[in-house]
Amino acid sequence: MTLDDRAPINRHKAYHAHVYFDASTAEQARTLCNTIKETFDLPVGRFHEKLVGPHPCWSCQITFGTRDFDAFISWLDANRNGLTIFVHGLTGDDVKDHTDYAYWLGQGVELNLSVFGINP
Repeated sequence: MTLDDRAPINRHKAYHAHVYFDASTAEQARTLCNTIKETFDLPVGRFHEKLVGPHPCWSCQITFGTRDFDAFISWLDANRNGLTIFVHGLTGDDVKDHTDYAYWLGQGVELNLSVFGINP
């Protein structure tokens, strides 16, 4: 997967945003995720302090739709305070969702696409 600087585009009905963190940024990420839940009333998933799926960092998932996209992405980019956020569409095609329909707020990192049967 090529990591690029494309801005997220609102072209799908549903999305995930994954807040990436490590031990040194866990509290910052937890605060951000709690603020998202309170401010946007969006579903916030588990706070994974382990690797899950294709994600090469600890993460917390936020689910949102096209209605919230513009305001939420703008707010998230302005309030991530150096955290990396992986944003992708939800189309039912896991490979395309995590490659073609994938965007980064902050520094992108290589995903572990082998979980989808793709060899690096």
